[in-house]
Amino acid sequence: MRPEHVLEAKRWLKQARRDLEDARYCHEGGRYNIACFLAQQAAEKALKAYLYSEGEDPWGHSVAELVARCKEINEAFSRLASEAATLDKYYIPTRYPNGLPGGIPAEAFDIHDGERALQVAEQVIERVQQLGLAKGWTV
Repeated sequence: MRPEHVLEAKRWLKQARRDLEDARYCHEGGRYNIACFLAQQAAEKALKAYLYSEGEDPWGHSVAELVARCKEINEAFSRLASEAATLDKYYIPTRYPNGLPGGIPAEAFDIHDGERALQVAEQVIERVQQLGLAKGWTV
């Protein structure tokens, strides 16, 4: 593990944690669609942090694909695979009216969607932090 890989990983993980904080803030304010989107972003960035730490150059926004790539490197991600993949449904429909069959994103997501998205994003970030600390990161 090269120092520049760790530095890049830490940058991505720091932003992932910030996105999670912002997701909580939006959730508390009843902005559930944005909370769900930011939870997806937090998980995506945390997974990219792990991949950067491994010398990878991750691309894409699918949490399912990113967690699958992480799982190829470390089996510890296998327990997260199905849960984390659920966040992908929050990437487009939470923001764009044409991503839904009717209505608007602000009306389509509720407190339960937000709670679930936050919970899954927290699990992803926690896993990446645990693995990073095991590798000697100071996060």
